[in-house]
Amino acid sequence: MAAKKQHNGSTEAQIKEAARRVFTSKGFAATRTRDIAEESGVNLALINYYFRSKENLYNIIMVEQVQLFLHSVTGILNDPTTTLFTKLEIAIDHYIDMLIANPGLPIFVMNEVNNNPENLVDKVGFGNHNAGDLFIAKQWLEMTMAGEIQPIHPLHLISNVVAMTVFPFIAAPLLRNRSGMSVKEYNEMMLQRKKLIPHWVKTILTTPVPEPNKPDRS
Repeated sequence: MAAKKQHNGSTEAQIKEAARRVFTSKGFAATRTRDIAEESGVNLALINYYFRSKENLYNIIMVEQVQLFLHSVTGILNDPTTTLFTKLEIAIDHYIDMLIANPGLPIFVMNEVNNNPENLVDKVGFGNHNAGDLFIAKQWLEMTMAGEIQPIHPLHLISNVVAMTVFPFIAAPLLRNRSGMSVKEYNEMMLQRKKLIPHWVKTILTTPVPEPNKPDRS
């Protein structure tokens, strides 16, 4: 990677931003401290001065990135002034903008979740955010009891929203290659999903699930 000659903001922040780009692109094992030095345009001594080691710097970046990915919509989901479907629209809009700006973020976070989930829980602080305490959980229960949405486990909703929002970014290189789309064209299609995904989710939640066919015992 070419060294960055421009120093924007503090040296510490400059190193962190460079480290974020390198770690999300190459992962921890494949990244050398020298790669971060070249990306940030500072010498190795400054990286060691501010962060002591590659491991410490990685842990800082990892916690910040995972919190960005998983906790950035907590305020949206806990807003008592918006409906459940409005919350979903705002959260999906937020995530798509964030993923367009940080295309390497989903794979980085998924790798951390898969490689060391227990350590991740301790470092990121999931214990401070109980999903059942969010206002959206109350709305979900009230709408289910009123028959406004289907009585399904809310993990179905979470799985569907995450899959429809995040997977196209994880698979972007393959999908762009197979479709012949440029990055700009693909991102424009992702922006269209801001309207499409809430529509699909609302349809899923409000359409009765067909009864499974019973075996013919005649």
